[in-house]
Amino acid sequence: MKYAYSKVIIAAASLCVLVSPNALAFGDEGHKIVAGIAYVHLDGPVRKKIDGLLASDKDTLTTPDFMARATWADKYRDSDRRSTKERYNATHLWHFVDIETDSPDIDKACNNHPALPTNTVASAGDPNDCVLDKIEQFTSELKDPSTKKAEKILALKFIMHFVGDIHQPLHSADHSDRGGNSVPVLYRNKTVPDNLHAYWDTELVKRLGSDPKTVATSLGSTISKSQIRDWSKGTVADWATESFQLAKDVAYNFSGETTKADDHGTDAMYLDAAYDSRALPVVKTQLSKAGIRLAKILNESLK
Repeated sequence: MKYAYSKVIIAAASLCVLVSPNALAFGDEGHKIVAGIAYVHLDGPVRKKIDGLLASDKDTLTTPDFMARATWADKYRDSDRRSTKERYNATHLWHFVDIETDSPDIDKACNNHPALPTNTVASAGDPNDCVLDKIEQFTSELKDPSTKKAEKILALKFIMHFVGDIHQPLHSADHSDRGGNSVPVLYRNKTVPDNLHAYWDTELVKRLGSDPKTVATSLGSTISKSQIRDWSKGTVADWATESFQLAKDVAYNFSGETTKADDHGTDAMYLDAAYDSRALPVVKTQLSKAGIRLAKILNESLK
């Protein structure tokens, strides 16, 4: 029952109108946790540069502190989602890489990595870019001393968010279900279905604690020096591939799960304690890895 869609996919149509593709990786709480872990691991001079850049940023979509700015890319994307959709259409595909579980091809998922046109800033890049390419483009801008300050601030805020995105397994995988958005799920005493993507974005993260700063401190205190060393290795593509495998092995693994009828009498996958016992350790580790890897990118880019 690893990919048990035959009964539950019927309910997906009602969810599709409610949730956009791959929305809100880890939610605000998760992104703040990632940022909280990363901030502790920033080199002193780098932290000072970042604090200065964010302090000079007049954007009001979030407060200017490091943890809040990690949520900015979602706020920017959604700021005109129900009106002109200019920002939404320009950036919403940047948040994920849909590597198909049945035929994984990371290059295909990234549209074969279209090059950023000459003299084009990353924030004005191709709307069809994937999250891997955007992280690399914005990282190059952070490293380049000739990048204008306004663009450097945008690059910083996008990177702070996108590194968290690729560590949510369902932002790096797809099973022809919009990264789990079209898979209705029930849990605990719910009768109105949620969807699998949102379950990983927010529900599992909320179970770690109500205060992102406290959770970040708690998770950060368990990270060893050897883990920092090991997690700092590899490329962004390696990290996305790692998340993809976790999606296959854990997020989409419904072994032993059953279905229940929702409030409309339609079957949805019921995620029980056994599922959570597999999923929660993954969420903890992925948040921790994202924090360490975000710090690595920022330390190397702004040293």
